[in-house]
Amino acid sequence: MFRSLAIFLCILSCSLLALTPRCAAQVSPSAAPQKVIIDTDIGDDIDDAFAVALALRSPELQILGVTTTFGDTETRAKLLDRFLAEAGRPEIPVAAGTPSPVKSTFTQRRYAESGHFAKPSHPNAVDFLLQQIQRYPGEITLIAIGPLMNVGAAIDKDPSTFRKLKRVVLMGGSIKRGYGDLGYGPPQGPQPEWNILNDIPSAQKLFASGVPLFVMPLDSTQLKMDEVKRAFLFSQGTPITDALTLLYHQWGQETPTLFDPMTIAFLVNPALCPVQPMHIRVDEKGFTRPDPGPPHAQNAPNASVASNTPDAQVCLDSNPDAFFRFYLSRLAVP
Repeated sequence: MFRSLAIFLCILSCSLLALTPRCAAQVSPSAAPQKVIIDTDIGDDIDDAFAVALALRSPELQILGVTTTFGDTETRAKLLDRFLAEAGRPEIPVAAGTPSPVKSTFTQRRYAESGHFAKPSHPNAVDFLLQQIQRYPGEITLIAIGPLMNVGAAIDKDPSTFRKLKRVVLMGGSIKRGYGDLGYGPPQGPQPEWNILNDIPSAQKLFASGVPLFVMPLDSTQLKMDEVKRAFLFSQGTPITDALTLLYHQWGQETPTLFDPMTIAFLVNPALCPVQPMHIRVDEKGFTRPDPGPPHAQNAPNASVASNTPDAQVCLDSNPDAFFRFYLSRLAVP
């Protein structure tokens, strides 16, 4: 069994490395990297760390900073200090959001508290975000992969500046499929998704903000990283994969679901998660409801006016094999 696994990993490694030049070739040498800020609740589930790792391995992105949201935001910032330093990117600024009551388990706390890279303090996340938007109006993509406290606070503090974002790419929501519905059978129906549910008012403000919004909901992000893929990735022995290995073991569960990395993958290769225009309404229970408008309005002669104008571009389906070929090939490069 172990010999078979080793042979398979060898074949997988060769196949993925063979894809690397093709991936690199997709980036035009003259194309300027996209300016991004990542807003994350890293430290609870493990998918945030896998998303930050992919961003670090994507030359198409210029990471202006990473902001932390939800719960113990200062310890999350310390985790990022260490992770970025071990990945060779200590120059990336880290800003901490306003702490909130703890509703989740900070599984990777030991990693955050045992490193000697932690900075003595961190700037305020909302102030940092607004300052960067003012510095680069119309150029920044905000990648929101945690509860939306910082987003809502930024809209409240300076809505006109927030509207100068180029776009927001959000992991959040549930349109047709809820947790555990992997698309093998008929949809089981939507559920309130974690990032939306933990700050419903901020989610409502974001969808009403007028900023171009690209949504990666549960329908397209339940990407299971199985044993073979984990073994391949953790055997690479690079600083980033070693850090992910340690964080994975501190997380303490078996099979990660890589919800959040799809936001990064979409930015680099939009074909991995094709989007369609929709009007999404966030209700008082945290459901993200497709709301095209009243049926009689849709069938009226002026239906384009009477029906609800799309407020988001939404990805309802993705190909897990294509995603993992992309993801593993990026992280396997030394």
